[in-house]
Formats: sequence, C-alpha cells, structure tokens
Amino acid sequence: MNSLPVNTFKQALARQQRTIGLWVTFAHQPIAEVLADAGFDWLLFDMEHSPTDLHQVGQQLLAVRGRPVAPIVRIPIHDMGWTKRVLDAGAPNIMVPNVRSAAEAREAVAWTRFAPEGLRGVAGSTRAGNYTRYKDYMARANDEVGVILQIESQQALDELDAICRVDGVDAVFIGPSDLAASLGHRGASGHPQVQAAIRAAIATGRAAGKPVGILAADGKAEHYLEAGATMVGVGTDLHLLIAGAGAVAQRYRAA
Repeated sequence: MNSLPVNTFKQALARQQRTIGLWVTFAHQPIAEVLADAGFDWLLFDMEHSPTDLHQVGQQLLAVRGRPVAPIVRIPIHDMGWTKRVLDAGAPNIMVPNVRSAAEAREAVAWTRFAPEGLRGVAGSTRAGNYTRYKDYMARANDEVGVILQIESQQALDELDAICRVDGVDAVFIGPSDLAASLGHRGASGHPQVQAAIRAAIATGRAAGKPVGILAADGKAEHYLEAGATMVGVGTDLHLLIAGAGAVAQRYRAA
C-alpha cells in the first residue's frame, strides 16, 4: 500500500452518523485485538487516566490495523509534544482532554496540521507515513486526521458554540465526570443539574453543526442517544471485566 488510507471515521462524524464505541484502559495488545472484532465502531485508547505509554499505544494501534473499527487515542494533556508523538505513532484520530476555549481549540487543531496550515513538526519516515511508503502522505495528512475535543468544565460550556465553530474540529466530546466536578457535583454525573448541562451542550453542538459525543461508562447510554449525541461510548474494558467477573462469582457463590 503506497497511499494514505481514507479516514472513514472522520467522514462518519461529518455525516453526523451515529457511532458506538468502547473505552480501552488496559495497555495490552491482546485486549485491543479481542475488542477490535466485537462490533464497535470505534475504540478509544486512553493515555490520560491509564498507565498506557507511547510504545504501548503504538502496539494497540497495530493490533487493530486493518480491522473494522476506528482507533482514537486520548492524549494525556493538551500539549503539542504529545499530539505530535501520538500522530507519528499512527493514530488517525486524536482526542484532546479538557479544552476550555476557542483559543485552545485552535491550538489543538494547529498541532495536528503540518505547515503552513499548522504547527505539527514534519516527519514522513514515521509509522503514520508508513515509513515513507505513503507517497501522498504529506499532501493528504492534514485532511485525514480526526480531531475530537473534550468539553469538561463550565468554562468550556460557556465557550462551546465558539469551540464548535473552530475550523478543523471534527467533534466535541463531553466528559461527564469532570463536568460534574466543575459544576460542584463531584462523583455525581447523574445529578439533574449535570444532566441538564449535558443536554444543553448536545443541543449547542448540534445547532453549530458539530457531532457531540459522550461516555456512559456504566453502559446506560440510551438517554444520551435520545438527546442527540451521535458519538457515544457505551462502556469501558474495566467496567465490562468487573461486571462479568462479579456476575460469574455471584452465580457460583449463590449455588
């Protein structure tokens, strides 16, 4: 293959197509392989709240290569260096945590683009460019990278419309736990005030023509879909393991 693959997930976001995904917090290649064929539209490899390092996320990306699931990598912080390194490792889609303003949104996009459109350092010999074998990589890389920004604070809610209208932002993604903490309800993302803010944020994003995502770690995501979210995480590998292990143990303890 000597051409950069088309980012079909980015195209699905642009169409406001509903996609269902899973959060991956265990930094192990076999887990990524197992989940890749489970039927999700996307897998989010988390570097913010997990021990996953750059080498491990590279192995996760390789594990799902060529499989019918879109990989997304959440970088640890809003940072140009982490953005560059994760993109060079081959991530076609990147999630940036805790973006609070349109100015930060413009920074995040700029760090994913080669000059003159952005500030990303140029290297064509990385995995992202298939080690120089993608002959059109430099011409097309800026257009194919997917950029998803997390909305996790009152400040971000206040600037959400402006964030959504920044050129190059493909989707915004609400972080319920951090948002709840920001609104004074730490540990209670189900609080009515938090849920009302989430519904308002989804409406704001849709009005701006931008897909809105959210994570329901407990798998209870129907109300988010009904509210208009189109990129929905319906669980995490950790929650699935806890639920499955607990159910088996309880079954035989009760016998």
